[in-house]
Amino acid sequence: MDELLEDAARRAKLYVSAIAERRVTPLPDAVGRLRELGGALPLDPTDPLAVLALLDEFGSPATMATTGPRYFGFVTGGVLPASLAANWLAGAWDQIAGLQVMSPVAAAIEEIALEWLLGIFGLPPSCGAGFVTGATMANFTALAAARHALLKRAGWDVEEDGLFGAPPLKVVVGAEVHVTVLKALGLLGLGRARISTVDADAQGRMRADALPAMDERTIVCIQAGNVNTGAFDPAQEICARARDAGAWVHVDGAFGLWAAADPERAHLMTGVASADSWATDCHKWLNVPYDSGLALVRDASSLQAAMAVTAAYLQTSPDRQPFHFTPESSRRARGIEIWAALRSLGRRGLAEMINRNCRQAQRFAEGLREAGYEVLNEVALNQVLVSFGAAERTRKVIEGVQQEGTCWCGGTVWHGRAAMRISVSSWATSEQDVERSLAAILKVALQ
Repeated sequence: MDELLEDAARRAKLYVSAIAERRVTPLPDAVGRLRELGGALPLDPTDPLAVLALLDEFGSPATMATTGPRYFGFVTGGVLPASLAANWLAGAWDQIAGLQVMSPVAAAIEEIALEWLLGIFGLPPSCGAGFVTGATMANFTALAAARHALLKRAGWDVEEDGLFGAPPLKVVVGAEVHVTVLKALGLLGLGRARISTVDADAQGRMRADALPAMDERTIVCIQAGNVNTGAFDPAQEICARARDAGAWVHVDGAFGLWAAADPERAHLMTGVASADSWATDCHKWLNVPYDSGLALVRDASSLQAAMAVTAAYLQTSPDRQPFHFTPESSRRARGIEIWAALRSLGRRGLAEMINRNCRQAQRFAEGLREAGYEVLNEVALNQVLVSFGAAERTRKVIEGVQQEGTCWCGGTVWHGRAAMRISVSSWATSEQDVERSLAAILKVALQ
């Protein structure tokens, strides 16, 4: 075991040390060589050292350099050093973060991390929380709590009696609702097509003046950070109107919620703390390893009622039991990496990282405008949308940038126009990386 772990650490260190200078995208030949990992399953055991060598030889060259400083796709964060090291140690611990009795350390660290996170986001310290895989499950978990609370108010126990014959719930979303919210609504039996959609403005913000009538059986889903523009829905006005109607407001803040950490961007969060539930990703802007999401609910009892299970063999105590707040019972102790990231950064370090990424996004926008290209969004956060002219031309530039390998930016369609989307969310990105990437993009655009 010692030799194996030492070899794994050596190989991992080599990978990490080279990540800043390697291509972001793997070469086609490296991807083709992945077939060497296949074939028939061997009949006899293989030496673990040989297994690791195979994985490194053929797997490492075929990775996307998402942990490097020049990956700007899908709001994907890198991996902070402290979180990566904590991930290794947590892997060795192999804790089941379901019950406190299964892992006292996992349960305790979750509570500590939760207290810190609520302080960063400016949310009530009494909130319930589920440490889940990502924003999809965070949206699902929080909306399950909303479903429970609203139907309980109507005299219906949805966990026991299901949705057959239940009082109907109304769901209101913006025109720019993220697909993970729609997926969660489908999984919860609330339907993707049975929603009321509210018009959005030019930046993708839900128009508060276009909200439909709401009541005590209405769930309103708003955004903190549009996936294309980074824009925030007007939470203060929406939450005030929803509160008057007795409706529940859920915030999809997969990456935008982290704006609260930066004093220069915290104003974007105005009114967000007045909602009833929130979803965010820690593997995005907190830069912890995949997978790591967070579901937060103001009324902890609603979250617990929606998620809790009981059985005679499950030993419990008055302490917080993590599995009462998540869909999973058996899961890894992902709170350890969150704790390590927060402890290593501190409030000032986290604020600096968020602020720096936002400034880097503004530099991308500035450089692209200076070169004569059209930036399609107000760069208020870390997202940049740019058009290089006609749709065909823009798609050709995106493809060229992805193939060139210096950096990686994705494509999207915004208000009917093809655009390159640049998402800056890695702790490792330096000003030099931005300039190097900007030069590569402009070189491809001029070809």
